[in-house]
Amino acid sequence: MSSKSRSPCSSYGLACGTLEAGKGNTIADVAGVTVGHFTLRDGDLRTGFTALLPHQGNLFCEKLTAAVEVINGFGKSAGLVQVDELGTLETPVLLTNTFGVGTGVNALIRRAISENPEIGRSTGTVNPVVLECNDGYLSDIQAMALTEAHVVAAIEAASESFEQGSVGAGTGMSAFGFKGGIGSASRVYELDGRRFTLGALVLANFGRPGDLVLPDGRRPHPKDLKRAEERGSVIVVLATDVPLESRQLKRIAKRAGAGLARLGAFYGNGSGDIALAFTTAGRVAHFASSDFVVREILVEDRIDILFQAAAETTQEAVLNAMIASPAMRGRGRNKRPSLADWLAANG
Repeated sequence: MSSKSRSPCSSYGLACGTLEAGKGNTIADVAGVTVGHFTLRDGDLRTGFTALLPHQGNLFCEKLTAAVEVINGFGKSAGLVQVDELGTLETPVLLTNTFGVGTGVNALIRRAISENPEIGRSTGTVNPVVLECNDGYLSDIQAMALTEAHVVAAIEAASESFEQGSVGAGTGMSAFGFKGGIGSASRVYELDGRRFTLGALVLANFGRPGDLVLPDGRRPHPKDLKRAEERGSVIVVLATDVPLESRQLKRIAKRAGAGLARLGAFYGNGSGDIALAFTTAGRVAHFASSDFVVREILVEDRIDILFQAAAETTQEAVLNAMIASPAMRGRGRNKRPSLADWLAANG
């Protein structure tokens, strides 16, 4: 990876794959993509929203081609059925806890209506996309403390530069018995002499203690924590600027599973593992001016480089989420240790 592209993972000498990382080594290396957080830490609350804006225009009017791959469907996300059917994305993507999905849906609908008053009147309704993991081990999920104002705050905070670790939706998440959270990574490559980027943003809340495998083969295990059932979840959002059709994006999203498997995941019965992929190349007009559109599409035989990038960025983004997250106590004094502390002690 490029020496200019520092990340929590590379700070400990861990290299995920062989492709070059982007300038910032985050999903925001894909031009137009921004990420923002709202973090709620109060009493027994360790939760929040993370908002990803796929471009800076009106997403309802200028949709992006997208696809979803449900690796294991033990989840309560919203909007995936229409993304799978129509192959488009028309709102920001929200990440949150399981009981925050409804609040996120309402906030995205209100935002879309404020920008497009014709929604639900003279044109169709809008498909909000909200993805979730259960942060109930460290946070009082029953409090249902997140509000629509918190969604607005996360969206308004969206930037090319954003925090990783225990922030936003990742505040109360766990992974492989360690503290989990929000992580990101990117890869760059050439096609027809042009440089392109693929980036990943993950919400890491999965994996049994003792199952984690580092890129160098080590297997960290939190002290005094027995192996338990796999009941977590992971959300992977992949963005690229390569011109693709929805079917190709679904194939790329499927390769996020390869990155998860490299870490030691096996997609347990109680784990919700979902990958959403979109491209910023070629917007889809809601109000079409003609019956046909002409689009540039990647030749299928050239797609392997994107498969590799999807696996590498997913693997690194999860590790970045864990390494960037300090040890935390939460609800009921429950505790998750930090992978960074384990690496510092076992380097």
